[in-house]
Amino acid sequence: MNARGAFVLGFVAGVALAGVAMVQAMPRLMLQERTSALGVEETVQLITQRVAAAGWVVSSVMPLDQSVRKHGGADLPPVRLVNICQAHHASRVLADPADRRLAVMMPCTIAVFEGAGGETRVATMNAGLMGRMFGGEVARVMAGPVAREQAGFVADLAATGAPAPQ
Repeated sequence: MNARGAFVLGFVAGVALAGVAMVQAMPRLMLQERTSALGVEETVQLITQRVAAAGWVVSSVMPLDQSVRKHGGADLPPVRLVNICQAHHASRVLADPADRRLAVMMPCTIAVFEGAGGETRVATMNAGLMGRMFGGEVARVMAGPVAREQAGFVADLAATGAPAPQ
């Protein structure tokens, strides 16, 4: 094989390896997960208090496990979806008609669920990374105030369940 062929082969192999690495890493990068020292319902209550204190709105708390069961699905341990919105942030993201497709990710959702070992787990979308993927005003909003405020809603749950730091 000549040098050009070796280069092309090496380049293709490098791109393929990078692709495999991205596929492996994406779930860990796109979602953030932590343990809460509280039970599922207590964790939901604390998060909803923090959300309201920060000027956001809790649009709903959906008992996903109950909905799945009601509609013929499996009997799941507790899974709660805390749907939250902050109108100022949402209006900035949706102001540009080209960005309105991002409404599919609204409202922001925080999942609180029972883990495999019975522990309470909390998962959020990585708003900062997601925002940077879109750029522009979406990045300024999601990677800025949304990411910071979202982090405060779920901060220190493993330690004490105390109010988030200011």
